[in-house]
Amino acid sequence: MWYRGSKGQTLIALFCAYASACVHERFSHSPLTKKQDTPLSPLSPEESILVNSISNTTISQWSYYYTHGAHLAGKNLSMAEWTADRWRENGWNASIASYYVYLNYPVNKSLSLTYPNGTTYQPSLEEAVLSEDETTSYPNRIPTFHGYSASGSADAEFVYVGVGQQVDFERLVELGVPLEGKIAIAKYGGPFRGLKVKNAQENGMIGAVIFTDTAEDGDITEANGYAPYPDGPARNPSAVQRGSVQFLSTYPGDPTTPGYPSKEDSPRADYSQVVPRIPSIPISYVNAIPILAALDGHGTAGVDVNRTSWVGALNVSYSTGPAPDTTISLSNLMEDTITPIWDSIGIINGTIGDETIVIGNHRDAWIIGGAADPNSGTAIVVELSKAFGKLLAQGWRPKRNIVLGSWDGEEYGLLGSTEWVEEYVPWLTETAVSYLNIDVGTSGAWPYFSASPELHTIATDVMKKVLWMETNRTMYDIWLEYTEGSIGVLGSGSDFTAFLHRGIGSLDIGAGGSSTDPIYHYHSNFDSYHWMTTFGDPGFLAHKSMSQYLTLLAYNLADEDVIQFDLPNYGTQLDKYYDDLLSTIESSSQTLDTSALRSAIDEFKTGATEVQALENQAIATNDSGLVTLVNHKYRDFQRGFVSQGGLPNREFYRHLIFAPGLDTGYAATTFPGITEAVEAGNVSLATEFVQKTADAILVAASIIKT
Repeated sequence: MWYRGSKGQTLIALFCAYASACVHERFSHSPLTKKQDTPLSPLSPEESILVNSISNTTISQWSYYYTHGAHLAGKNLSMAEWTADRWRENGWNASIASYYVYLNYPVNKSLSLTYPNGTTYQPSLEEAVLSEDETTSYPNRIPTFHGYSASGSADAEFVYVGVGQQVDFERLVELGVPLEGKIAIAKYGGPFRGLKVKNAQENGMIGAVIFTDTAEDGDITEANGYAPYPDGPARNPSAVQRGSVQFLSTYPGDPTTPGYPSKEDSPRADYSQVVPRIPSIPISYVNAIPILAALDGHGTAGVDVNRTSWVGALNVSYSTGPAPDTTISLSNLMEDTITPIWDSIGIINGTIGDETIVIGNHRDAWIIGGAADPNSGTAIVVELSKAFGKLLAQGWRPKRNIVLGSWDGEEYGLLGSTEWVEEYVPWLTETAVSYLNIDVGTSGAWPYFSASPELHTIATDVMKKVLWMETNRTMYDIWLEYTEGSIGVLGSGSDFTAFLHRGIGSLDIGAGGSSTDPIYHYHSNFDSYHWMTTFGDPGFLAHKSMSQYLTLLAYNLADEDVIQFDLPNYGTQLDKYYDDLLSTIESSSQTLDTSALRSAIDEFKTGATEVQALENQAIATNDSGLVTLVNHKYRDFQRGFVSQGGLPNREFYRHLIFAPGLDTGYAATTFPGITEAVEAGNVSLATEFVQKTADAILVAASIIKT
């Protein structure tokens, strides 16, 4: 989802902080950015075939298929098989990989508000059925719920907790607001929804209700005169954001098999550290208004709480509460099960067996539709397979292996991709060059991406080969205008996570809306084919450009003699992360010796310059042995960053340069072992991770040393 940000200079900071796959800041289009027209870069004959093979008409057909049948995790085998069949038709070797994972499914739920005089309010917890949008009325439509929510009931007074970050709870404690035994009312936005529930649970609260606020919607609201969907671009008042409440920043994947693949006979671990013990349910903004209004005049008024993002755009005071003798009764019943999920895997074998590019997108959705999340990406990947099929039919074969993954179970907690990586991690460690992820491929007309730094240059260069949405402007120009050239840092929230934390550089690409574009109904029944064809991407032209881009990027990474990495840029980014760390340390008033880290970065930068010179020599002399040496250094160097073990109490996350923040789940923290220790005031742990991070960088430097 694209949460809306403010104009001007804050755009870059917000983009870097929140750019992670399914969830993204929704930015204002800055009028300060000068439009430019970059010349279209020339295409090779093979690239021309790829670009000309991609059709918005067939992408629309793929989208229609995927958005007209339920495909909740563990309930979409026919779609997995259909996907593999399309890949086979296009000349790929395709198969289905099955894993047996813990999931839960909704049975029933209820919510009621009781006022001191005994009267009650019972909101409708389901979304409206729209005659204009056929899939909203399907009899097998999926109810609103939180995946991995606990079964249980709660009856208590309630407290508004803002976006539910730890600092929000700390502020409530400062204000003397009672939390123990209360029910949390939290606003979407900020941290991953599971961490809102986790923080409530850790503060003694017994249930959670999470609502969408129109503050996310910028200018496009009913209050500003826009009609709601389906009659206009504003949010439908009944829209509800479903989603997982797994504690994503602890570890993703099947909660019962941490660190190993989930097979039918796999041993099952206790999962209480990564899923809630208290029930939670999501609701719409229209249903949240009476609940929030009942707190008006009780506790501390929202403006006096003085917390970022505390006050939203609804006509309430956003007071903390609780309101005496005003209670919520919440009940949630889930069905727990161990059930198969299915990854579709497609392969083209390259001429170099020990170098592999992986391209992935998840297929499961919380709803029948999912036209943006994930099926814009799914349709794009099917079209990519068709384009490569045109080259295969002419006898072409890539230098490097290309693997496609259509992952199941992403929405619950990146299950399908994580289990596959855990099964094939020895082979991936030996061969994987890059992982390219596309999730919400299109929910609007503005492209963005996040990536590990070695991919920044090739990712932006390829944009100059694509005309955006059949205009005379390149994708690069549009991206630059929207993001001001900002590239996100990878946190978590989509399927690149398991790859990145096994030392495989990754990229996540998508396109979304600005603050003046139609509202994208994230994880709602209204993320439908009808919404996409009416508001999101009529004509599927953004889909087409995104497919051309991803196809060309994969081609360039898979078929150039030398892997197209920019390691000096990695050094440049390490310098920036180091400066950010120094600022964090300074603001904490702590003293920390970071000289070992500084020295390690300098050594890496020297090695990056040297290996780039070696690359130039290999190309100039056409020395195949030297090319192989350089390529293997490029393939392997990032393994160094995951060589020192995991982060404290969340060992899955091994990449010591960036990881999802402990209390964000989505957004990245750079030098996370050090930064989070400093923020926690633990100088001893920070000192330990200065050395571990330095050692990780030195291992990477030793790999690229010439």
